[in-house]
Amino acid sequence: MMKKFRAIMLLLLLGLLAVSCTPLQPVVVPAGQDQARCLPFFPDQDGWYGGDGAYSIALDGRRTLWLFGDTFVSEARGRKDRIGMEVILGTTLAVSTCAGEQFSIRYYLKKTNGKFASSFGPDQWLWPQDPFIADRVLYIPLLVIRPLPGPQRPFHFEIAGQTVARIKDYSAEDPHDWPVEYLDWTGAIAPGIEALAAASVVHGRFVYFYPLYRFVKDGASLHGNLVARLPLDRLENPAGHLEYWTFAGWQKKITPENLKMIFTPGLSELSVRYCAENEEWLAVYLSPEDRGRRLLYKTSRRPEGPWSSPAVLIPSIEEVDPASPLYHPQTFCYAGKEHPQFARGKNLVVTYVCNSMENIDDQESFLRRNLFLYRPQVKTIPR
Repeated sequence: MMKKFRAIMLLLLLGLLAVSCTPLQPVVVPAGQDQARCLPFFPDQDGWYGGDGAYSIALDGRRTLWLFGDTFVSEARGRKDRIGMEVILGTTLAVSTCAGEQFSIRYYLKKTNGKFASSFGPDQWLWPQDPFIADRVLYIPLLVIRPLPGPQRPFHFEIAGQTVARIKDYSAEDPHDWPVEYLDWTGAIAPGIEALAAASVVHGRFVYFYPLYRFVKDGASLHGNLVARLPLDRLENPAGHLEYWTFAGWQKKITPENLKMIFTPGLSELSVRYCAENEEWLAVYLSPEDRGRRLLYKTSRRPEGPWSSPAVLIPSIEEVDPASPLYHPQTFCYAGKEHPQFARGKNLVVTYVCNSMENIDDQESFLRRNLFLYRPQVKTIPR
């Protein structure tokens, strides 16, 4: 099942979100280095041995919440590979701090009846999307995933719904002590939208989403990300209140003919954040083309656009570069995002994740044998 592996990336996800104010040469930051400026890194500890997604949100002036998708876990410390390792299907959590400018992270892995379990949805397979805070309430959108019948293989799943974890009190140190309410948004979303909260951002009286959309009929197809918004006072009951950006402006109903696509081809993950220095919105993402070879960005003065043409932040991701020692022909990369809470001065901080098309059950696969794969990679980009 875990085929997900964000191979998941529902449709070649390849996250997004990029620019920020003026990118130059990217710098790879090895795990644990440059902690003097509180740069994120993701060590194997607390039973965690790799996960994708890596959405983040600042909870307060001290803590950042991290959300990962399907996650490799083990009770054993110091593992050098993932052979025989268990995989949690769903969502796992971590909280990082920057005390004294030193980055520190703790993974909070949940157990049920002595076995590792997803942090959300005890009876559902839920993948995390971009969280947001509105009126001091934390919302974590979650995709409901359903495995398809038949032999397990990559991409052998379907998206069955959209739920949102609402958390009114996230003051406890352990996220599993937070009281969680689940809101079912499945029926409120327009047909054709496969992943509502590929990116989320609160602006004014609305939360804006950048959903992944797909339409196929009679040989014609449309695939990409549009812009949707929901009034903040309708988060509990969004039915009939979601609006979509079209050629005719904001509309509650959409057709393939009136939709304005912002990102093509489609992205299952990305980040969209406001850059106050330039007074513009910045989207950062990995292009789905060439298995996620380039990290790109777009900018806009408004959340709905018009958006600039894509420009390059990182011209070549080494894990999918045949000239790199990290290369493997089955590897693909996705989940590109910016994390502005870690920016210092002129530096942009971004992450991406690389995965494999191999059978995850193959214990001798490249993914199982190499711990550098299937975990967030951190890069700083001077501006």
